[in-house]
Amino acid sequence: MSQQSIGKYRWTICALLFFATTVNYLDRQVLSLLAPDLSKEFGWTNTDYANITAAFQFVYAISMLFAGRLIDKIGTKQAYLLAIAVWSLGAIMHAYSILWGEGLASVFTALGLAVIPVSVAGFMISRAVLAFGEAGNFPAAIKATAEYFPKHERSLATGIFNSGANIGAILAPLTVPLIAELWGWQAAFIIIGAIGFLWMIFWQLFYEKPEKQKYLSAAELAYINSGDTQVIEVNSNEPAQKISWFKLLSYKQTWAFVIGKFMTDGVWWFFLFWLPKYLEAQYKMQKTDIVVPLAVLYSMTMIGSIGGGWFPSYFMRKGDSAYNGRMKAMLVIALFPLVVLLAQPFGYLGFWVPVLLIGIGTSAHQAWSANLFTTVSDMFPKKSVASIVGIGGMAGGLGGVLVSKTGGWLFDYYGQLGQIQTGYTIMFAFCAVAYLLAWGMMKTLVPTHKEITDL
Repeated sequence: MSQQSIGKYRWTICALLFFATTVNYLDRQVLSLLAPDLSKEFGWTNTDYANITAAFQFVYAISMLFAGRLIDKIGTKQAYLLAIAVWSLGAIMHAYSILWGEGLASVFTALGLAVIPVSVAGFMISRAVLAFGEAGNFPAAIKATAEYFPKHERSLATGIFNSGANIGAILAPLTVPLIAELWGWQAAFIIIGAIGFLWMIFWQLFYEKPEKQKYLSAAELAYINSGDTQVIEVNSNEPAQKISWFKLLSYKQTWAFVIGKFMTDGVWWFFLFWLPKYLEAQYKMQKTDIVVPLAVLYSMTMIGSIGGGWFPSYFMRKGDSAYNGRMKAMLVIALFPLVVLLAQPFGYLGFWVPVLLIGIGTSAHQAWSANLFTTVSDMFPKKSVASIVGIGGMAGGLGGVLVSKTGGWLFDYYGQLGQIQTGYTIMFAFCAVAYLLAWGMMKTLVPTHKEITDL
């Protein structure tokens, strides 16, 4: 059947996921773009900033574990509305971080505990609320993709909606510094944070389960379900069977996904949160100077996200199963971040050298991520997808905490020695090899495709 006769409504859902992910990364990146100025205003050290970013990553990690279970329980539509409402509120809360910090400091004083600096405590609270909401984005988006796309299209759809992260990362440096310059840093958090509430209107109007979606043709529904081994009960009102974490953790496929996230998510977090400070520390660039380099870098990552989502289809057309084709593609993708090893040795040629090399690395990450997410729906039934993504997301968030805290300590240590570039060299080396290490461990755990059918 032609695509015309099948229908294309599933791509409307993909567009909604794309814009949600764009908003997600807009809200997430405001702090990193304002970090150099906020660090000066409040006297933050690199360790202070690492603690603030680690608070986000830690809460994000723990919340991911429960977000996946909640999404599988209450459904994609309601869960996504709840998630974006919470994270948009958390984004706006950053504008009032001093207020929350003073309250937390008073509580600590009353308990006789060591007082965290007011500004650090306030931003940690705001980041925690942001993280709690944002934890729902990817489990919900991956579940929606599993619901609306056949297996052979899922990595492409994931790559497309995941490229929203790159659009958000491009729009943020183009808008946040300007808003802060015109109306102050508080306005940047409020204006960017409010965008999510607008998205909620469109999600409410256009999303419904495929079996109940009035805009979806019977032919497209049949196409979406082609290749699935599970039977979909359209009219069943029985609650979904609860699958325990222990059961999910008994599968090697779960651990392969967990390791892939733990080893590589921290790389993306590191570049997202630390790149502006890196350009300031090593090249003395101001917030207005980094707009174009960051826009170029994240434009490159958008290409990686969509291209990486398409890449496995090359192997699938040659007869590989979805998982096996994806793993072959991920091995090739894992080679590209090695160019980040050259960022510091050739950085003396100018800031564009590390920016472009890191851009190749972040492009590879997005290509890797599009495929890593989709390995879950390749092997697990739809009813468990969000839970597995949540478990892996927790692992990725904890990996991000470890990378961020390590980076903060290294940068303060070598900064005091007047050799901060050494700290960045160490971090870049890890970022370069993480993907090959992760691929090797994943391939050892799950050498070939093996679908889970007993859930």
